[in-house]
Amino acid sequence: MNATAKLSGYRQAPRKVRLIAGLVRGKSVENAIVELDHRAKRAAPVFVKLIKSAVANAKQLGLDIDKLIVIEVRVDKGRVLKRSRPRAHGRAFPIHKHTSHIMITLGEKIPKKTAKEVKEVKEKVKTVAKKVVAKKTVTKKTTKAK
Repeated sequence: MNATAKLSGYRQAPRKVRLIAGLVRGKSVENAIVELDHRAKRAAPVFVKLIKSAVANAKQLGLDIDKLIVIEVRVDKGRVLKRSRPRAHGRAFPIHKHTSHIMITLGEKIPKKTAKEVKEVKEKVKTVAKKVVAKKTVTKKTTKAK
């Protein structure tokens, strides 16, 4: 079960916001907030607020707050506000004011498996695969014999 928080229509270009999104992806909530507190980017306080909102949502879902990590940070393109700037000789130049949609997903940290456990799982998969292959060859031989 994951907790999410979303901000729609944030008035900054997604290209600039994605720089901050890359910093917090995969980090624990505490580390992400500390990292963002020391950033001089305009989107950093917005991300702190979103992370805190997602933590509050996680509390409502009954998740362990100490084990929360940032699983996914998605920054999508929002609406483009089109304005124009007056120029010489009665012309108008376009100005595009970009917006972003930010979505943060938090989840509990899953403990990593040891190398020994991974090796055991691989061996089990190999034995099961051998049994399946042996079963297929037996059924093929019996159908050809008829």
